[in-house]
Amino acid sequence: MENTAQAIRDTYTRIQTSHYSITRKKIRPYDVVLKALIYFSAVLTVGMLVGMLAYILIKGIPHINWEILSTQPSTLKKTFGILPNIINTLYIIVLSILIATPIGIGAAIYLNEYAKKGRLVRLIEFTAESLSGIPSIIYGLFGFTFFGIMMKLSYSIWSGALTLTIMILPIIIRTTQEALKTVPELYREGALGIGATKWYMIRTIILPCSLPGIITSVILSIGRIVGESAALIFTAGIGTNLPNGLFSHLSSSGATLSVQLYQYAGKGYNDISFAIAAVLVIIVFAINLLTRLIQNRLQRKK
Repeated sequence: MENTAQAIRDTYTRIQTSHYSITRKKIRPYDVVLKALIYFSAVLTVGMLVGMLAYILIKGIPHINWEILSTQPSTLKKTFGILPNIINTLYIIVLSILIATPIGIGAAIYLNEYAKKGRLVRLIEFTAESLSGIPSIIYGLFGFTFFGIMMKLSYSIWSGALTLTIMILPIIIRTTQEALKTVPELYREGALGIGATKWYMIRTIILPCSLPGIITSVILSIGRIVGESAALIFTAGIGTNLPNGLFSHLSSSGATLSVQLYQYAGKGYNDISFAIAAVLVIIVFAINLLTRLIQNRLQRKK
């Protein structure tokens, strides 16, 4: 009996000692070094981003005035207005997002919810990931050949928007697909178990739960559109005329802000180049803020 009691006490002591050795904090040199490197990398990355944005805004904002924002460039008047470029950029963003978003979300829903997991799905996913890494100049060459020549759209906003639609589709598909995968399987099983149809389950449960990921894919796509220049030079052209009509302008050539920035920088107009860069940054911030506000409002309604 005494031996049994002693054995129990020894076992309890070992458990306490083992638990203490597992949970106690033991400072090791390489843990400190690794933690310091992680913090340094994070601070360096954020610092570089903040520094770059601050430099662009500091150099560009002093050269932004109402004349630049409200006029079009003119060699005779020696003006460097960017109003047509702002309008063309908004045209390209709206058209590309309106076309690519429903197609990309629909493809992601099919791949994740309807298609049987197998070689074909893996091939489509691999292809989408590969398309994300193709240089934009190749998309521009394809858009110029297919949309500009074969479909006879020539240099136009339509041609540029359709080309950028193909460019951003892989981003929307893969990001939305990953967002759909984060929804627990119990949600699907529970909805189908109480008699809901698959489409009703997707529309009322899966899509609302994955809304933040879908919004993220749209924001990433807008960033890709705003910063694109190589593909648009081949497709949308370098026109700087103001729109004569809401829809008729889609068939005309139109340079976006990034294309105009490239042209002015190549000619040595650094002041106006930084002003355009600052306008681009402000537009991206405004669009991201608007999408976040829409996302928060939709989430409050759920």
